[in-house]
Amino acid sequence: MTGWIADLRHAIDREGRVVLVTVAYARGSTPRPAGTVMIVGLCTFAGTIGGGHLEFEALRIARAALAQKSTRALVGASLAPWIVRFPLAARLGQCCGGVATLAFAVVDRESRWLEAAAGCESAATPFALVTPFWNEASAGDTATAQLLVTADDVCESLGSAELDSIAIATARKNLATGHSGATVIVAPNADRASLLVHVTRPDPFHVLVFGNGHVGHALIQILGALPVQARWIDSRENDFPAQAPANVEVIATDTPETEIGEAPCGAFVVILTHSHALDFVLLEAAVTRDDWRYLGLIGSKSKRAQFEKRLSARGVPLQRLARIVCPIGAGAGIRSKEPGAIAVAVAAELLAVREAIADHGLSVVATR
Repeated sequence: MTGWIADLRHAIDREGRVVLVTVAYARGSTPRPAGTVMIVGLCTFAGTIGGGHLEFEALRIARAALAQKSTRALVGASLAPWIVRFPLAARLGQCCGGVATLAFAVVDRESRWLEAAAGCESAATPFALVTPFWNEASAGDTATAQLLVTADDVCESLGSAELDSIAIATARKNLATGHSGATVIVAPNADRASLLVHVTRPDPFHVLVFGNGHVGHALIQILGALPVQARWIDSRENDFPAQAPANVEVIATDTPETEIGEAPCGAFVVILTHSHALDFVLLEAAVTRDDWRYLGLIGSKSKRAQFEKRLSARGVPLQRLARIVCPIGAGAGIRSKEPGAIAVAVAAELLAVREAIADHGLSVVATR
């Protein structure tokens, strides 16, 4: 899961104080795995821990805590992080029947680890956020502190050198072994605290969409609901809508091919412009690079064959051409040529490729 730190900062900018809800432990069948987060403010929330009664209760508890925190702030009292266990069938009547344990922590503008976490997210640097859960007798002025750990740096303190040492050692072990998600440990002989160690491995989902025709419009609307950082590129400035989704940057340019060279490593590229000639220019620029996770071209098998023939004559290696996905969306099994249906199929293909990369270390999936 990527992008939650950006969502957290945006929520704090809007409301000043929010609750970070984390699935700390999941046993049996649960809506979301350990490490899933949701950000809750008094007026808004971002992310989801699976919906249903579990999420309803989490929202209620978090907002009650925020209201309590506002009252406590008047007298300088703190609200330490806390954990609630939800047997989904027995307590909430959810048929999945597992047990979800949720961690709640109030985060505000005074949380200094946020800036460091944002830097990690921007640089795709793995990090661990460690949150202590104290026995009432042990909680003090540092009860709301959280600790951010990377392979070579630490931000903040839990208020105890012994507890910091345990937290850092556990976090770095999980980072080094490739672990991701959340785990809860009991800190031995250290202030009677339990620790939530939440490892995040940022994996930015950059998507470049070339073309603002019918399929482009439909695809952008779908990407707006996904954890994507999209750039929507076309020369036809007047054909862009007045407003795009918040995670989409609109680029109106007469030289869209320049965006190919400036795209981040590992991006997903979808070419579906109004012009076959422009499609070819963009595809030719794209195959000069070999670091795309996905390079898709709208069109038929015959269009692919024609473009391959021209590119091969210009010296593009066959293995580079094999990475082109055309027709796009074919792997989804949707035969409709309606713009919305094509967009759904392409979005599904992008997600499938991304999951295959995460699961198996693949670089691309080619569709002929």
